[in-house]
Amino acid sequence: MGGLTATRPVAAPAGTPRPRPGPVAHAPRRRAARRMAARRLLLALPVLLGVSVAVFAAAAASPFDPLAGYLGDRYLTAGQEVQDRIAGELGTDRAWWVQYGWWLGELLTGDLGTSRSYAQPVAQVVAERLPWTLLLVGVALALAVVLALLLGTWSAHRRGGWVDRLVTPVCLLVQAVPPFVVALGAVSVFGLALGWLPVAGLTDAGAELSAGQVARHLVLPAAVLAVSQLPWLLLNVRESLLRALAEDHVVAARARGLSERTVVLRHALPTALLPFVTLVGARLPELVVGAVLVEEVFSWPGLAQAVVTSAVEVDFPLLAFLTLLTTAAVLLGSLLADVAYVLLDPRVSADG
Repeated sequence: MGGLTATRPVAAPAGTPRPRPGPVAHAPRRRAARRMAARRLLLALPVLLGVSVAVFAAAAASPFDPLAGYLGDRYLTAGQEVQDRIAGELGTDRAWWVQYGWWLGELLTGDLGTSRSYAQPVAQVVAERLPWTLLLVGVALALAVVLALLLGTWSAHRRGGWVDRLVTPVCLLVQAVPPFVVALGAVSVFGLALGWLPVAGLTDAGAELSAGQVARHLVLPAAVLAVSQLPWLLLNVRESLLRALAEDHVVAARARGLSERTVVLRHALPTALLPFVTLVGARLPELVVGAVLVEEVFSWPGLAQAVVTSAVEVDFPLLAFLTLLTTAAVLLGSLLADVAYVLLDPRVSADG
């Protein structure tokens, strides 16, 4: 690999059309990526089916009574006859596999069912909350990626400098702190002690929903979620770039007298970014879990509260769909990362 960049190609005779190897060279990789994507998507179907079965089975073993969440305070005053009648109407008196069969049949027809805990169609609950979760996760992931690339590149390029000496131990420290602890610390410092930023909701009390209000309330939760994911990304960029800087093609680029900026950004960094792409996909499960915790701490009106509520109140339709949605997002993120890796690095096989 290193000798390719260091060797000058032989000049073609005058008038000879220059070959355009790009599309031809990339075509096999694109076909391999498509085959891999097709296989992974087919394998995702039984995975999602198994997850949905496990959700219903686990929820059925829960000590919580679904009627308690549905009736609320009336649960304590309703007689057994009333409870039995409502359970029959809701279908909660049936075995879990019977309820699962009903739910799966409705899902295949496009009906997501009705959430008992919110007294709304599941589709409506998701439609109201999913955009806010996507906004939080998208901003946090973008912020974490940008900071990881900037600080990781600086730290590796100037190894042993003050940035490297500061960044590395801080990352190791943050790795050991759960996201909800980081969130509580941010609330205490920036919300309560300094009063710089709001700590809950989308808007101030009584204020209308606006881009400015949402942006101001998004700062803390997005920053906390980004910081919770940053150590792994940053250290990965740093270590990958350190290895890339020692490779033959980078040494050859320096020997040709190229500027240090060109050597780092155009020769070393593209190689270092290959494992970084896969790591971003692999961090998606942790990002989802972190988003749930951060949303709870900051009362962010995303899907986290719906997940917790549906689990506590054994809301089968909502809990099953949210679990499937989360699983599908993780599988899709992992697939996209692997496809990008195959397309970017010809050394990687897509047969696995």
